[in-house]
Formats: sequence, C-alpha cells, structure tokens
Amino acid sequence: MIEFIRKITQNRIAWAILFGSTLFLEICGMVFQHVMGLQPCVMCIYQRIAILGIMSGAIIGFLNPKNLLVRWSGLLIWAYSSVEGLRLALRHTDIQLHPSPFNTCDLYVAFPQWLPLDQWMPWFFKATGDCSEIQWQFLTWVMPQWLIVAFGIYTVTSFIVIASNLIKGRCCG
Repeated sequence: MIEFIRKITQNRIAWAILFGSTLFLEICGMVFQHVMGLQPCVMCIYQRIAILGIMSGAIIGFLNPKNLLVRWSGLLIWAYSSVEGLRLALRHTDIQLHPSPFNTCDLYVAFPQWLPLDQWMPWFFKATGDCSEIQWQFLTWVMPQWLIVAFGIYTVTSFIVIASNLIKGRCCG
C-alpha cells in the first residue's frame, strides 16, 4: 500500500485530482458569493487563500512529479496550506458557534502592502461579511464546519502521502 501511494504521487493524475478538488471548492465559494449572495468574511477569505495554497501545491507537484525536489515542494505546500486551513476553519467555527464580543475576527483582511489582493481583485478577496453571522447551513452544519471536514481530509491525506514518500524500500510484505 505504501509503495502504491508513493508511486501514485509520481504521476500527474494524482496531482490533477488534487487540483480539481480545490478548483471545485473555489468555484463553490464563487457560487455562494456571487450567485447566492452570501457575503464572505475575513476568515472566509483566509480559508479561500488556504485552498489556493493547496491548489498551488498541486500545480507544483503536477509540473514534474518524478523530480524529488518538485514533488516535495508540492507536498509540503499542500500539507502546510491544509493545516493552516484547518486551523482557520476551527477558529471560524468557534466564532460562529460561540459568539462573544471577545471572540471576533479582524474587520479587514490583512494583506501585505506590496500585495493588496483585496484591491486588485475585490470580487475574489474583499471581505464584506461578519465572521460571526451564520449565512448558510447544510444538515445543521455551518459552512466552516464543512470546511473542517474538507481541510481535515486534505491534512490527513497529505500526511499519509508524505509518510509514504519518507519510507524507503519495500514495506510490509
């Protein structure tokens, strides 16, 4: 099994599937925002950026998955972005499910001065909503709870893939 996982990460199809899943989530975000009229908050934008991070890792891994440096760059970006996204989704869920004047998010997205994405692409990066406002639920779960599931899957999968790439030789029979 470990050998199989290691070999699959050396093929472009695995990286394309990872890219496709993140593209699907970004398109869902755009539908929620521009079709359904939901207003993204600061935490939503940060989680959107975490998805873009996983997408970037997928693109890097796709470029040349047989090259050790390229593959590991993609894997590490994927893992880091997944963990950060999971951390953000957990924080956002806490803000929504336990509202308090002391449990809030920032008023504005904090981009570096040299990269004002919210000014360059406001349709994608501008936060206009309130982090504590529940705008959407599905099966009694709020959106950040569903993102915990998504980021959790990305995180666990990235750790399994990294572990399988660390183990040398034939394993386990």
